[in-house]
Amino acid sequence: MKKITASFAGKTLLVADDYVVNQELTKEMLEMMDCEVDIAEDGKEAFDMYNENSYDLIFMDVQMPEMDGYETTRKIRDIEGKDKHIPIVAITANALTGDKEKCIESGMDDYISKPIKGEILEEMLTRYLSS
Repeated sequence: MKKITASFAGKTLLVADDYVVNQELTKEMLEMMDCEVDIAEDGKEAFDMYNENSYDLIFMDVQMPEMDGYETTRKIRDIEGKDKHIPIVAITANALTGDKEKCIESGMDDYISKPIKGEILEEMLTRYLSS
């Protein structure tokens, strides 16, 4: 694994994923970049946590129980309003033609496929959180 050198100290992220191994791995990589990370185990919990906390970016698995990432993202976008936009990056095992477009259509800003790599997370954070 490439050494992660970027620091995003003070940034608070939400990772929504129903698979514990992915949660732990993603959280560990993001914490290596000095991020504060909360975990949601499904879309409903992610939506509730979004409403209760302030996040700089959300990594959203697309296939989760209770409420999938597409529906969760649409609900977040519905209540954001014009003056607020939180970057939402899809995380999915699907890498088929049309999957990225489906993510974007639901209101997500970007898309990464599993397995998750530290350098890709770093790239997303740099893209969406750098001033």
